[in-house]
Amino acid sequence: MTANTPRQRLYLVTPAVSDPARFAGALEPALGAGDIAAVLLCLADDGERALIERTKHIASVVQRHEVALLLDNRPEIVARAGADGAHLSGVEKFAAAVALLKPERIAGAGGLRSRHDAMLAGETGADYVMFGEPDRHGRRPNFEDLQERLTWWVELFEIPCVAYAGGKDEVAPLWRTGADFLALGDWIWSAPEGAAKAIATAAACLDEAVT
Repeated sequence: MTANTPRQRLYLVTPAVSDPARFAGALEPALGAGDIAAVLLCLADDGERALIERTKHIASVVQRHEVALLLDNRPEIVARAGADGAHLSGVEKFAAAVALLKPERIAGAGGLRSRHDAMLAGETGADYVMFGEPDRHGRRPNFEDLQERLTWWVELFEIPCVAYAGGKDEVAPLWRTGADFLALGDWIWSAPEGAAKAIATAAACLDEAVT
């Protein structure tokens, strides 16, 4: 996940994982269902040792597919758990954690509520910025505003951006903004047909969006 990525790719966001063995059963086929660059692992709260072991279990699945594993807002365990980096929500949290991650690991920035936030994250060393993800209350930006923010970033900055799609109907229009990565979250994992088929359907929408 570096600047000037030659093609647009997928970025999977997991639900809060408490049982890594069970979740791995859904994750393994999902990783083969599309061109996936990274998995953002969200961990249910637990003790530090348990979180590290949980991450190692998921890392063993993700990394053998040559996909990056990032931890959601847990930069302090990235190195010990064998993850490839972390995603931090909010400029202050990102700035406080970036020294733990760079230069060996990926530092991603989300929770960016303004253009100013996004530019600050970029200046502080973000390897990518994410737009459109829900906040801790489940609220997301207006969709037209999200499209505008993505288009603005793509046109002016080299740092890659991730567009968070809140459902299947957002996939194609967000892809058309030129975002480097498209994040697929909870709706993928709760799809009646299973995550792998839902991801394959999303990937097909992407192909249609660029033809």
